[in-house]
Amino acid sequence: MENVTHLFGTNVFSESVMKERLPKDTFKALKKTMILGEELAPEVAEVVANAMKDWAVEKGATHYTHWFQPMTGKTAEKHDSFIEPTGDGKVIMEFSGKQLIQGEPDASSFPNGGLRATFEARGYTAWDATSPAFLKDDTLCIPTAFCSYTGEALDKKTPLLRSMQAVSKQAVRILRLFGDTETNKVTSTVGPEQEYFLLDKKLYQLRKDLIFSGRTLFGAMPPKGQELDDHYFGSIKERVSNFMKEFDLELWKLGISSKTKHNEVAPAQHEMAPIYSTTNIATDHNQLVMDTLIKVANRHDLACLLHEKPFAGVNGSGKHNNWSISTEKANLLEPGETPHENAQFLTFLVATIAAVDKYAPLLRLSAASPGNDHRLGANEAPPAVISIFLGEQLNAIIEQIKEGALTSSTKASAMDLGVTTLPKFAKDVTDRNRTSPFAFTGNKFEFRMVGSSSSVSGPNIVLNTIVAEMLKEIADELEVAEDFNATLKTIIERLIKAHSRIIFNGDGYSEDWLEEAERRGLPNIKTAVEAIKVFDNPEYVDLFLRHGVFFKGEITARQEIMFEEYIKTINIEALTMIEMAKKEIMPSVIEFATSLADSINAIKAAVPSAKVSVQENLLTKISELLVEVQEKLVDLEEEVAKTHLIEDIEEVAFAFKFKVFEMMTALRKPCDELEVMVAQDYWPYPTYSDLLFRV
Repeated sequence: MENVTHLFGTNVFSESVMKERLPKDTFKALKKTMILGEELAPEVAEVVANAMKDWAVEKGATHYTHWFQPMTGKTAEKHDSFIEPTGDGKVIMEFSGKQLIQGEPDASSFPNGGLRATFEARGYTAWDATSPAFLKDDTLCIPTAFCSYTGEALDKKTPLLRSMQAVSKQAVRILRLFGDTETNKVTSTVGPEQEYFLLDKKLYQLRKDLIFSGRTLFGAMPPKGQELDDHYFGSIKERVSNFMKEFDLELWKLGISSKTKHNEVAPAQHEMAPIYSTTNIATDHNQLVMDTLIKVANRHDLACLLHEKPFAGVNGSGKHNNWSISTEKANLLEPGETPHENAQFLTFLVATIAAVDKYAPLLRLSAASPGNDHRLGANEAPPAVISIFLGEQLNAIIEQIKEGALTSSTKASAMDLGVTTLPKFAKDVTDRNRTSPFAFTGNKFEFRMVGSSSSVSGPNIVLNTIVAEMLKEIADELEVAEDFNATLKTIIERLIKAHSRIIFNGDGYSEDWLEEAERRGLPNIKTAVEAIKVFDNPEYVDLFLRHGVFFKGEITARQEIMFEEYIKTINIEALTMIEMAKKEIMPSVIEFATSLADSINAIKAAVPSAKVSVQENLLTKISELLVEVQEKLVDLEEEVAKTHLIEDIEEVAFAFKFKVFEMMTALRKPCDELEVMVAQDYWPYPTYSDLLFRV
């Protein structure tokens, strides 16, 4: 293996590369753009473009692309070569500042929620200088924002950058009030963990449902699932280990700090975790992580599944979003040794608590997707009810604040395992709670609801915006206060008393908690379509407008895009189920039933007195289930057809969730029953036993 320290970031036009290749004045000007957001002069862009091109060509690049993140949730790229004809039948390699700064992809062919008509094709990509360019294959990839001809954001990066500006602006106001005169920028940071499944590619290719929808639409549980807890953190299989090694190398080349890898709970499920970075770069990196997972898996004759629930009956996959806010010098959510005396920390903590309580439906919206509907609320993921876990130390402080007597903090103690040869070590002041949707984990909050296939931009747009709003409310009051300390104490006590209902340190999986949450008045938004519906709530629209994160039209467009995605996803799944039932399951079952009937007749002909009750009972049961499959199939086809006649997009989405999906579940039941009854040689596709245990 190559020396990792030499390998890391070799495919990134990083700050160290820029410092080496750019004139000092150019580098200084570019740094001001990256750190302070100052506008980049055209002549500076020209020098940067030329240096970027030279670096890329030296490393074998022939093309460049404006790499952007449309509302598909994936990434997009249009490749142009560096070649320019010289007029004598030859070419030179050129790349201008204008080509670096601006591109022009088609803006009508991506999801746009009605912001662009089919004939209105023009859109623009704009260079995001805060996220470094990188090499992928033979192409220089330039991270960019994507907007329409009329200026609306058509991507996931632009509103994320706006939200980062918003939270920075309000956080700096708070820091000024605490006497910090130097900090000019506060950055939200994220470390998104990524869960995924690995399957044998040949088996994957035999399942239409996996190919078309990313999850199994049929499938009976194997004799063994995850009940022995033997896969979690277990020894990594050699084939998977080889994949992970190459996966890490590819990420390290891209400057992605892949830190942790391990087996997850479900068979064939795994996880990687990076070191945190700025939210913008972390989001870009996570998109590259998902892309690299799929590409490297393919090289190892594996298929990588990023769907939230590829298999019924075993754990699905999430993406834990570890969020915090920091200055260049300090994490603002670091409690310190005596958090009860750390007024600045308590201000940011209480602002976050109040934000999560007040805007819980927006956080639930940010994690809404068709795939995540299968996962949230199951005993493997946070419930659909938003709550905050603080742990013993901070919870004790909150209780003291409510009682008006803030005097102490829990201290760390030593862990003694009772074996003299084992070391004693400092025990954390709080446990972790993996059932909590929003858990404090030392100096950050872990938002655990995000789905494994989703971009982390949405959750962080919401987190940045709602925290910015609460910081604004606090700053507005403190800036006109005659007595800063007394006013701050009053604000913290008021916010805690108003929003402590969101704090829950117990078992988020329990039925008792759901009943308690209802008594507390916490919203329980169980499905994606119900969550999407809240997006255009006037209060939330005003919030996003107030902080410049979205325009009104961008909110309307995004809501429509989310409804469209839900509709199209369930429609594809329904059509795939219909095709598999008609063309694979029913013919195979009929063939097996025929072989049974032939066997019965042959045995009776050979030995009239022979008992064939076992075969007859099996044939009867199979025939009954086959009739049920046909009936449920017709029901599903009719429901899909009826749903397509509805005109209102929200009504269509609700019909797909509460009618079509119900029919899909009804069709699956007899098919899965047949799977365990039909001889394996007759069953038309690999079973869960094959998929989960033959990697």
